Amino acid sequence: MKVGIGMPEQQIGFDPGVLKEFAVRAEELGFDFISCVDHVLGTPHDRRDPPFAQGGFYDEKSVFHEPFTLLSFWTALTTRINLATCVLVLPQRQTALVAKQAAELAILSNHRFVMGVGSGWNYIEYESLGTDYRTRGRRLEEQVILMRRLWSEPVLDFTGDHHRVDRAGLNPLLEQPVPIWFGGFAKVQQDRCARLGDGFMWAGNTSWSRAGIEFIRQRATEVGRNPDDIAFQAGLGEAEGFVERANQWAAVGGTHASVRLGEGHGAELLDDLVRVRDEVGELLGSAV
Repeated sequence: MKVGIGMPEQQIGFDPGVLKEFAVRAEELGFDFISCVDHVLGTPHDRRDPPFAQGGFYDEKSVFHEPFTLLSFWTALTTRINLATCVLVLPQRQTALVAKQAAELAILSNHRFVMGVGSGWNYIEYESLGTDYRTRGRRLEEQVILMRRLWSEPVLDFTGDHHRVDRAGLNPLLEQPVPIWFGGFAKVQQDRCARLGDGFMWAGNTSWSRAGIEFIRQRATEVGRNPDDIAFQAGLGEAEGFVERANQWAAVGGTHASVRLGEGHGAELLDDLVRVRDEVGELLGSAV
């Protein structure tokens, strides 16, 4: 079981010293990964027609760091810990640019970057970024296919439903592709993971996520993939009782789990990392 920290975006703030020490200390304490969430814009929810989808609870007061900028900063400060997006709202971003950013981050981090991707819920954010909210799912699938080709082919000629690359390519290429994990709630997203993904990210160990593991593994087998190549991550709450919950998650096929820090803010979170390590330490570096 790999155990990591979901960065508490709403609590950590923007002090560069705190942000620096957070990543350094998480690595020193033995955590396997840090993940961060992606939102470009915050938006009020009132008077929205149609209303935002269920689960969209962030607003204009919410705080989010830009993932590629933050993870690049942490890459320079660490040597072992994996750095992940959980999740990047990929369809609202330009595919070739994301492929370039991800390739650069993979190289600079010595392949410690894991790109969790999802389709999001905020149609205002899509509109503001000049992308189509209605086609986000189909666009997401094509983006994954295109990025993997951009990472491996010197010159690419690609025509899809949403992309056109006319004999162009990235430089440098990657010796190994960036791992792409899917996140979300829809069954179609699980199907994409079974066919295309390296892992799936859930909010918790629930009946939905447990059924999802079974579905993804079965579907992967049907399309000729080895289901053992697919990882499964869940957020398992705060440190108290985490070890027991992690063992339960491992028993149903979970491979990764994130622990939530307490209610502290700013530099208080640095001490909280130590407290959490003391609670979950027996899992760090284990084969649970």
